[in-house]
This record gives sequence, C-alpha cells and structure tokens, in this order.
Amino acid sequence: MEHNYQIIIEYDGTKFVGWQYQKNGISVQEILEKKLKKVLKQKVKIIGAGRTDAGVHAFKQSANFNINKKIQNFKIFLNSINFFLNDYSISIIDIKKKKLNFHSRYSAKERIYEYKITNRYSSLALDKKRTWLVKKRIDINLLKKGAKILTGKHDFSTFRASSCTAKSPIKKINNIKVTKRTKFITIQFRSKSFLQNQVRSMVGCLKYLSCKKWNLKKFRKVLISKDRKLCAPPAPACGLYLVKIIY
Repeated sequence: MEHNYQIIIEYDGTKFVGWQYQKNGISVQEILEKKLKKVLKQKVKIIGAGRTDAGVHAFKQSANFNINKKIQNFKIFLNSINFFLNDYSISIIDIKKKKLNFHSRYSAKERIYEYKITNRYSSLALDKKRTWLVKKRIDINLLKKGAKILTGKHDFSTFRASSCTAKSPIKKINNIKVTKRTKFITIQFRSKSFLQNQVRSMVGCLKYLSCKKWNLKKFRKVLISKDRKLCAPPAPACGLYLVKIIY
C-alpha cells in the first residue's frame, strides 16, 4: 500500500547549490533523499514546494514523498532522520500523513518569502551569510511606496531570470509588507508563485529606489518596460528566506 507524507524542512542554504539537483554541487534535495533512503530502507523521491536558489535559506520549506510502508512513529522518525542531517544545517521539523493526491508544489495556494536587510555602515560579524548589508541609508517610506507599486497583477518580465522556465511572466503579488526595527529591515512577499530570481530582482530595484539612485518615475518605468536589461543587480541570495507554504 502506498503512503504519502509531507515534511516541513528548515535549512541554511549557504553551502548548497539550491534545492534542486545540480551537476555543479550538493543540493538540499540530494542530501534529503540520501538520508531518507538510509532511514526508510528504500529509495525516496521528494517533491519540493519551492525551488530555492543557491544560498537561499528556508524556515518552513514543504516537500512530500510516497513510500510503500507506513511510518509508525513520527517522533522516532524525526529523531533518526535529524541525526543523519545534523552535519548539513538541515532539519526536518515536522511530518504529516497526507492524502495520495497531495502535491507539495501543485497543491500550494500561496508562498511566503522574506528578504532581510541590515542597513548600517559597519560590516557584519554575525550575520554575513544571513542578511544583505546595505551601507547607504535606506528611505523606508520610498521602499514602502515601491512595494505598493509592485503589489498586484503585473507582467514581471523585468525581474525574470533568463533561465526561467515559467510559461508566463504574469504573476499576482498578493501582498508586500515592509517592517523596520532599528537597523534591520524585512520585506515579506506573498504570492501563489514567483518567477526564477523574481524576489531578489525586485529587492535589488527597491534598494535602488530607497537609496535614491532611482526616483519613483524611473522605478515604474523599469517595471512596465518588461526589459531585463533595465533591472538593477539582484539582491544577494543570503538575505532571502522561504518562510512558509500555505495550502
């Protein structure tokens, strides 16, 4: 009998080439499948909800896998699998039995990402690989105005990687929330799905706007141009986190 399980995964993406298998290095998917095979004593193919890029982190990535035996005790399973994952900065924080038609990627209704910026002149000692250090002063009001422009349904071709395989560049951003605590800024993006490099490209453009390299007119022009060449350099991967998948 076939059983479908959903796992919730936390990871530090610094040392990985991304979620998906790549020829040029180790992926999160590769490590998980190897260690699940060791614990479950059978080959496991996992399906991830979000294909995070190299260096991108996750608080609650969602994935599922089908196996032909029942996992009897979830607590024992979590202890066993996390013992093998301990050296890789990956942790499975939850497991749930799901119906056979559950699919981590296609069943998702919304994906939540957050981008973290530290806005100060001094270099970072503790969070070098977990936030983007922006030394130039960020105007938080301009940042919020830019976020409002990006919210809603648009053709996001400007923010799309050349290697993106999505059928359409049209996406709907449900909400962008900007919060600031002292020198720490978080930008939260909510959408059913995103284009490859979309969030980091949008953050790069929001940085140009909020640091006053661009004005609002220029920012709007870049969005409606649908021209990747006009996009600001994408924000570094280290500041991006997959926060949660909503079903």
